[in-house]
Amino acid sequence: MQYIGLIVGFVLLIKCADWFVDGSSNLAKALGVPTLVIGLTIVAFGTSAPEAAVSISASVSGQNEIAVGNAVGSSICNLLLVLGASAAVFPMAAPKSVLKKDYMFAVMAAFVLIFVTGDVFLDGGLGTFADMLKNSSSMPVISYVTRSEGLILLTFVIIYVYSLVIGVLEKKDGEKEKGKFSWKDLLMIIVGMAGIMLGGDMVVDSSVKIAESFGVSTQLIALTVVALGTSLPELVTSIVAARKRETDIALGNVIGSNIFNIFFVLGSAAVVSPLTLNATAFVDILIMTAVSIIVLALASFRSNISRPNGIFMLMMYFAYTAYIVMR
Repeated sequence: MQYIGLIVGFVLLIKCADWFVDGSSNLAKALGVPTLVIGLTIVAFGTSAPEAAVSISASVSGQNEIAVGNAVGSSICNLLLVLGASAAVFPMAAPKSVLKKDYMFAVMAAFVLIFVTGDVFLDGGLGTFADMLKNSSSMPVISYVTRSEGLILLTFVIIYVYSLVIGVLEKKDGEKEKGKFSWKDLLMIIVGMAGIMLGGDMVVDSSVKIAESFGVSTQLIALTVVALGTSLPELVTSIVAARKRETDIALGNVIGSNIFNIFFVLGSAAVVSPLTLNATAFVDILIMTAVSIIVLALASFRSNISRPNGIFMLMMYFAYTAYIVMR
């Protein structure tokens, strides 16, 4: 039964996120908000809504392993599986302007998260990094993300969105597409938001039950099944974009999603209820940061993510999955 609940939860998350985005976009158009601004804000939030719903629901119910594992696992999945699969379908151009600004912001986000969650190193509580790696699976809580730190993370996403909007409006006046706002749009917003919240609860509850039935940690389920499920919108969007040779959309989709995963998803979850992390979660954050740097290096070479690089990234994802299953 828990498997049905998990599948239904994912369907609700993905479909209701679409409804919420469509309804909100129509509302913004009716209010005269520039189309480009809509794309940078509402759509960006919509693609991260599944991750946010799951992590916030998990945070409320005290399932911190799912709250953190979902956001971190989804980011790793985006970089290695989504980008890798997209590049394997069609080599992706990686403009230097995007790498210097947007992708560097994503890398910075990973380092900010290390700083926020790195209490263990700042306090010198666990000794050397080697000791932590060796005993990560058995170590208790080592760090916290407080409400104030959650607010700091949310501040970064506001800064990022603001910089995007200003950058676009400086290059080109926002095209205003006046539209009508109907009761149908209002219903889409309400039902969409309710469905996202319900879907998030169902995914969290089902994940906990599945973990218990298999005798594995909820962190493992969060990093694999939940992370992959909440990344499905990005995966489908990016592969379709790659097939249509709209590789800039595929790349931008992943970069924006990762920035939102770290700053918005984890920030919101921490504000709702402070998060606790064990050593294993911190190791995953370090892996996410390393993966971000590796992908940046691959993309910077000739400003392109080639098909062989895409296949290499897929192999890295499968290797990471094998690692977290076996540890």
